[in-house]
This record gives sequence, C-alpha cells and structure tokens, in this order.
Amino acid sequence: MSILGIDQITYGSADLATCRRFFLDWGLSLAAEDATLLVFSSINGCQVRVAHSDHPGLPAGIEPDPTLREVVWGVADAASLAALRDKLRGQPGFVDDGSRVGCTDPNGMAVRFQVSVKQPVAQVGVRANTWDRRERIDQPGTVYERAQPIEVGHVVFFVANLKATQGFYESIGFVASDRYPERGTFMRCAPRGGHHDMFLLQTPDGRRGLNHVAFTVRDIHEVFGGGLHFSRCGWETQLGPGRHPISSAYFWYFRNPAGALCEYYADEDELTEAWKPRDFEPGPTVFAEWAIEGGIDGNTRRQIGRKADGKFLTDKRD
Repeated sequence: MSILGIDQITYGSADLATCRRFFLDWGLSLAAEDATLLVFSSINGCQVRVAHSDHPGLPAGIEPDPTLREVVWGVADAASLAALRDKLRGQPGFVDDGSRVGCTDPNGMAVRFQVSVKQPVAQVGVRANTWDRRERIDQPGTVYERAQPIEVGHVVFFVANLKATQGFYESIGFVASDRYPERGTFMRCAPRGGHHDMFLLQTPDGRRGLNHVAFTVRDIHEVFGGGLHFSRCGWETQLGPGRHPISSAYFWYFRNPAGALCEYYADEDELTEAWKPRDFEPGPTVFAEWAIEGGIDGNTRRQIGRKADGKFLTDKRD
C-alpha cells in the first residue's frame, strides 16, 4: 500500500468569508466556491476545502466547529487503493464510492484514500552557502514577498487513545519516526519520506481535536517571507518563527479561523528504512530549539512591539 501523503483536507466552519480571506492571504489559489463551500489549491494540486458547518454530507467532527472534518490521503495507484479497500472493509464508518475508500479512525476522524491527483512540480529553494559547500555564486539569495505553499505537509491531532489510533495507522503502512513515550508519536506514511506526515498527541485529559495543519514551502526564507506577509495582512501569530529540534524544520504558526493553527514549515529531516525512532521527554526546548513569542511585525520587521529606528541601526538615538 503506497501512501504518498495528504491529497485533500476539509474544514467545517460557519464563517466562510473570513476563511476565504485567510487562505487567499496564506498563498493558496481559489479553485471554486459557492454559498456553502470554498475550494483552494496548492501549487501541486493539493486541495484545502472549507465547508459550511451545515454543508450536506460533511463528516462529523471530533470537536465543535471550526475544525478539520476529513483528511484524504493519496495513494500511488489503483492496486494500492484496492489493498486499502480490503484492509478497511469492516472498519467503523467504512465508505467506498469506487474512486475513494475510507472509514472513521479510532479518534473519530473521517479518513479517505484515493489515487493521488497531486502533480509533480519543479520548485527550487534558495541555494545555501555553508562552510563546506558553496552553492550560490555571484547570485543573491531570494527574498520572498509572500509564500505559495507547495502542499499540505502534515496534520497534528489530539487523540483520546494514542495506542489505538497509532495502531490503526501502522496497520495501513504508517511508521513511527520519533516518540514521546506514552504521550505522542510522529508518523510518516511510508518508510521513505519527510520526518512526519502526522503527529498524534495524547493529552492528560484525553481530549480529541485538531492541533494544526502544516503547509510545506520551499525553504527557510519562504517561511520568513510568508510569515512577514501574513503578519502584514493582520493575522495573529501563535508562535514563530522558530526551529524544531526533533524534525529540524523551521516553522511559523498562525491562528486559523477554520480551526486551530496553520503552520508554514521547511527543511525537515528526510528519513529511510534505516531510521530508528528516538524517544524524547516533552519540554519547551524539545519542541523548539528557538522561537519568537508573538511573531515578527511584517512592516517593521522586528518582534511585535519593537520599533525600527532610522535607515541604519547606527542612526538610533536615545
């Protein structure tokens, strides 16, 4: 069963107008809309849908709206879809319309699988000049005025039963990348790939819900450029920019009117079958090697609440 990653997500929300503005500012393209449904697309064709909470056929949520209602995973081919059909038959909420199969996972989330519709794209990040490797010669690094996400890279859920939910995903081919023992598991949908496509976190109170959806961008500079643009648009930072020591990725989190948080991220670790999951003790420095509380103002380019003095830093006067 060759699962390739996330093909589509669907939120439920009663405020489509605010969600429309949010995702357009975020850098997605509006592919379709009507009175009860917005459809956005990333560069490679990954879809983000926002349906009105009363939209017909919208799967039940694991928490009150606004939140994520459905995750659709793309698979490599018809044979992989057929294998999943056999695997999922008999699971709670099993559905099969011929081109898409799915069920309800142990945490209550509607999960679906289809032959992937995402298209390969040629996106080149900024070349880095490190001490041992000079990749950018006679060429300045790109400064991004805004982000254009390539795809939905991963989702993070609060789960009521980590063991049961993790076991379900492992049964269809997901593997553990790293762990907080008895509390959380970073999972990738295939042995080879980015550090995680999903993170499952069990809280002490056992609540279920969405933590965030993460969007892949080209490089660290697009994380910064995208975040600065988004800040200029007036959206609120939850945390960032910063860097995760577990996945090595750079991040910037914003509050999302469609539910929980949205993240720009880039430069995560790439793993293979040879990778051995590590165990971590939760803590602030494990979550973030460094992070800026409250974000950076997109106009002053300083931490929120700080002023920029003069055309040069040397122009600053007491």
